[in-house]
Amino acid sequence: MSTIPPHPAESHPVAVRCRGLEKAYGTGDARTPALRGIDLDIHHGELLMLVGPSGSGKTTLLSVIAGMLDRDAGECLVLGHDLQQCRADERAHFRGQSIGFVFQSFNLLPSLTLAENVAVPLLIQGAVRKGAITKAHDVLNAVGLGDRLHVLPTKISGGQQQRVAIARALVHEPALIICDEPTSNLDHSTGHHVMALLKQQAQAPGRALIVVTHDNRIFEFADRIAHLDDGRIVDISGSTPTGAAQ
Repeated sequence: MSTIPPHPAESHPVAVRCRGLEKAYGTGDARTPALRGIDLDIHHGELLMLVGPSGSGKTTLLSVIAGMLDRDAGECLVLGHDLQQCRADERAHFRGQSIGFVFQSFNLLPSLTLAENVAVPLLIQGAVRKGAITKAHDVLNAVGLGDRLHVLPTKISGGQQQRVAIARALVHEPALIICDEPTSNLDHSTGHHVMALLKQQAQAPGRALIVVTHDNRIFEFADRIAHLDDGRIVDISGSTPTGAAQ
């Protein structure tokens, strides 16, 4: 289906590389810059947080990295690929194979059981239903929901729904996981549990995580924190974890 071949994450020393990344919305006098020359590397084995005020460019940067938005200038390589040079179907296929998404609103399908929700990425890839459900069971067990496999999302708490969303993002074993405000709807204790799960995944071989957040309660889980303001990275704190690919 796609001309993009799957690549083992280990073949890429850096999961995401951005150089001189620029993006603006509108034209003429209404043109508003959103990204103003972003330089950023995100390493395998790393949980990197993007922080900054509303309108600083965090969501735009995520969208460019995920290949859902074209940049105006610069370079963005994701697992060695420039998605902007790929057809729309190739981008979609690449995201389905190589990127997992965790959203603040969970985006679970209310008519499907937890196991069926988690199996969706595998079913989209064409996996046999029985095998997809079995894999979903395994991942739900790993996030502590092995006893709720056949429950509907409306019957569980917000923290449990977020764990299901994480399981869904992990089930196809993506090399890159992108999280948009994963703890914004959670209490302090539940948010810490969710971040502990994500941190564990960031440390898995050949995996990298990007977390956009306003929640300073979870900063302790970051290996590095990139601070954005007015479309620019104004500071990067922390350090690349020992053993992460450079």
